[in-house]
Amino acid sequence: MEKRVVVSQQSKGLSIRDIFLIGILLAAGAVLRFFVGSVVNFGMKPNFVIAMYCLIIVLIKPGLVESAIIGLLSGAICQFFPGQPYINFVSELVGAVVMCLLIKIPFERIKIPVKIIVCTFLSTLASGFTFVGIMYFMYYSGFNVTPTPLAIFLGIIFGTATINAVIVQILYIPLKLALKV
Repeated sequence: MEKRVVVSQQSKGLSIRDIFLIGILLAAGAVLRFFVGSVVNFGMKPNFVIAMYCLIIVLIKPGLVESAIIGLLSGAICQFFPGQPYINFVSELVGAVVMCLLIKIPFERIKIPVKIIVCTFLSTLASGFTFVGIMYFMYYSGFNVTPTPLAIFLGIIFGTATINAVIVQILYIPLKLALKV
């Protein structure tokens, strides 16, 4: 008798559960952006879609390619809202990739659980500064783009980064427990 060997094959990519989670959380981010953005509007609305893709990346820990796809999906969702068209594709792609890379950095030496807050804050800044950089580049290149004053952008970017970091930190524990990840 020959010895039987069970070979397990590790699947690549995202599971159906991960895809549903991505859809639900990105939809929640779009709803938050629409309703909160209708109340809070200083020439530019806070982008809660960023908080949701950061939360997605923290929960399911996708690879770099999957994170980039999540960023592109987030950019596509942002196209349904008023603002500069197409810039969000690049800015959300950058933000999602930055989040994926930051979440892989070990933070074990720090006793306070700040990894999620720091990674979300920095990812939101990366997305926001990419958006502003592209918009001003387009403006100075002669495109028909009307830029908002930089001081307003900086306030909104840092404010959104702070709010996103808090939202993701608050939602992470209950969702992690509910999803058993």
